[in-house]
Parts: sequence; C-alpha cells; structure tokens
Amino acid sequence: MSMAQQAEPAVTTPPASGPGKETDGRTAERPLALRLLARPEVGVFLGAVAVYVFFLISAPPVRDGSSMANILYQSSTIGIVTIPVALLMIGGEFDLSSGVAVISSALTASMLSYQLTLNVWAGVIVALLVSLAVGFFNGWMVVKTGLPSFLVTLGTFLILQGANLAVTRLVTGDVATDNISDMDGFDQAKSIFASSFEVGGVNVKITIVYWLVFAAIATWVLLRTKYGNWIFAVGGNKDSARAVGVPVNFTKISLFMLVGFGAWFLGMHQLFSFNTVQSGEGVGSELIYISAAVIGGCLLTGGAGSAIGPVFGAFMFGMVQQGIVYAGWNADWFRAFLGVMLLGAVLINLWVSRTATRR
Repeated sequence: MSMAQQAEPAVTTPPASGPGKETDGRTAERPLALRLLARPEVGVFLGAVAVYVFFLISAPPVRDGSSMANILYQSSTIGIVTIPVALLMIGGEFDLSSGVAVISSALTASMLSYQLTLNVWAGVIVALLVSLAVGFFNGWMVVKTGLPSFLVTLGTFLILQGANLAVTRLVTGDVATDNISDMDGFDQAKSIFASSFEVGGVNVKITIVYWLVFAAIATWVLLRTKYGNWIFAVGGNKDSARAVGVPVNFTKISLFMLVGFGAWFLGMHQLFSFNTVQSGEGVGSELIYISAAVIGGCLLTGGAGSAIGPVFGAFMFGMVQQGIVYAGWNADWFRAFLGVMLLGAVLINLWVSRTATRR
C-alpha cells in the first residue's frame, strides 16, 4: 500500500508541458536579457553609453564638467522639440515644419515687440498663439483632407521658410531682427526661457531642466492617462481606434499643436539667449528631431515608442555634435555621424520589433 501511495503523485501530476502550463516561447522561456533588449529604451540607452564612452576616450575635454554641461545643453535644445515630435510619431504622423516653426515663433515675438514698441511678453504670447495655430492648421489639414502628413507639413515648411525671410526683410530691411535686450520685460522673460544656474561650480542652462521635466510629463501622459492610450491607439490603427470611441481627429490635431508648443518654447529660448534672430535658420532641424525620435525607438509606422527613448536619442545627437568639436575633428563629419546613427537605430528597431513578436 505504501508503494502505491508513493507512485500516485507520478500518475496524477500533469506534465510541465501539458494542458496545465502552455509555453509558446514568448514569456517565461525567453531569457531576461532578451526581454530587456526588446525594450527600445534599453537599446538606445546602451547606444548612448557607447557614444559617450567613445568620445570620453577620443576627446579628453569631454571629461570636464563644463564640457558635459555644454553637451547636455546642446542635447536639451534638440530634446525639447524631439519629445512632442516623438509623441506625434507614436500617433502615426510627421511634422516637417517643426524646424522653421521654431524660428517663426522667435521672429514673431521679436518683430511684434520691437516694431510696435510693446512689452516683450506681448510678443511672447502672440508667438505662442501663432505656433499653436500653425500646429492646428497642420493637424486640421491632415484629418480633413486625408493627405499624408508628410505632404501637408512639407507645404507648411516651405510657406514658413519663405515667410520668415520675406517678412523679416520687409519689416526690418535685413535678414535678422533688431536687438530687443533693452526692452521692457526682456529680463523677466530671459530669466524664464534662457537663464542658468551653478551646480558645483559648473554653469548649467535652464533648458536642461525643462527638457527633463517635459520628458517626465510626457512619460506620465503616455503610461498613466487616457490621452496616452489614445495616442497609441490612433498610431496603431486609427479606424479601429475610432470604432471603439477614441476621438481620432482631436488626438491628431492636439499632437500637432503640441509640436507647435515645443517649437514656440525653443524659439523663445533662442530669442532671449541671443537677443536677435536670423530668419534663415531652422532649415534641417526638423530632420534632427525626427531622427532623434527614431533613434529613441519610435517606429516610423506609428503606434510604438516612448518619451524616454527620445531623451537618449537627443543626448546622442548632442554628444556627437559637441564631441566632434572637443575631439578637434572636422565639423563636416557631424551629418555623416548622424546618418550612421540613424541607420543603426532603424536596424536595431527592426530587430527589437522582430524579437518582441518572436514565438
């Protein structure tokens, strides 16, 4: 009898691979390292570390605290606009006008304040309204016409580029705006948009703080709010999202307006940092914003990505841009480095996508 009792568990206990436990190769059997690498944030983080170590070795000035502050500052000027661009890409759209929109906002604030002799805050507020209106126009055209956002925002890019040059020359007689540093409200605006503070004897620009705060807010929105669910839904499949009650048009238009807000914020920083604005600048910056978002794990097809990944993507761009200078190399190589990083990121994202769906 005791022998039967000892044999009974071997008969009644189902085998590990039986109906009691299904294994399809997607969960428990996948190694932890593989599951971590399937997260786009992890891949771009490792890439950012690799770029940092590379320049740490090849460019000794990078080891200095002030140099790292400059790198982070350069990264922040990219990252402030990259974050809303990344959200827009997760929502399945592009904005090719974001680079010149930065300059448009700065030109609007500067010329309105100077030519009408107003407090600079009047120009700042009007510039915000103009930037939001441009974003609204882009979003409205996309959802109402069904045209690809690539074409719509390419048209907006050309309109803004031409208007920036033509209006500035018409109003000021030059390609740059007048110096507004002695106007009412300038010091207060500068303290908000372009101030700095010291940390351990190193001068740190306020834009670095804004950049990280915006990234934290965007991450919370994506992961903890209904609006974040809407962004992923419309980017994944807008027809299915509309069928379950997601306000697709509102979501897309608001994302374009969010890019307008980011462009306005960076435009105000540039205006109050340099007191004047060159009307021909900004061309090509939109490609850097999009590239940083792609490197950060945002898929070109929409529906996937994060706000943390683009932070590391922007850091990689800032690291390369300043690292080349500190290494004493020809700055012409900057674009080549960006191209290599972009292609590498696309290949990594492809691998991540296949890894995440591997059975």
